[in-house]
Amino acid sequence: MKKSNVYTRTGDTGTTSLVGGTRVAKTDLRLEAYGTVDELNSCIGMLREMMTDDAGRAFLLRIQHRLFVLGGYLATDRAVAGIHPSCVLGSNAVAELETEIDRIDAALPQLRAFVIPGGCGPSAFCNICRTVCRRMERAMLRLDETTPLDAVSLAFANRLSDYLFVLSRQLNAASGNDEIYWDKGCV
Repeated sequence: MKKSNVYTRTGDTGTTSLVGGTRVAKTDLRLEAYGTVDELNSCIGMLREMMTDDAGRAFLLRIQHRLFVLGGYLATDRAVAGIHPSCVLGSNAVAELETEIDRIDAALPQLRAFVIPGGCGPSAFCNICRTVCRRMERAMLRLDETTPLDAVSLAFANRLSDYLFVLSRQLNAASGNDEIYWDKGCV
């Protein structure tokens, strides 16, 4: 079997192909959306490698697989006749995030104020993942204004940032670090 080339040179002029063959500018909203999905997937991969909890690592890997599904969905030109995304996220993807959020949150102290990102390394990096996720959601919502997206995909993006927030709190608690709450008087 011949190894495929990593480069094609077809994108050297600032365009790329969607699934279905449509050429679009690399500045297209669709590319911004699925490019941010890719960025988040890389960040979550780094977070997963920083974690020691096997169950938590496995759940993050499951999220990474789902982010590949989401990226493929966003990269597909559904306007091309006969082209449909090979897969879309099922509602169970959102339900599983909600179950995990509720499980983690039940073991955490009640929030008293906004939490300052930081603490242990994995928690601090989890907050970076959370902010990349929020940017991904905003990119998807901008795309949704012109190219309607699947409601489950949008809900998944929203819920994933909630999950990353409670995970960051759990990682801090597990490392023995106290949360630092925002002090509105520190200006």
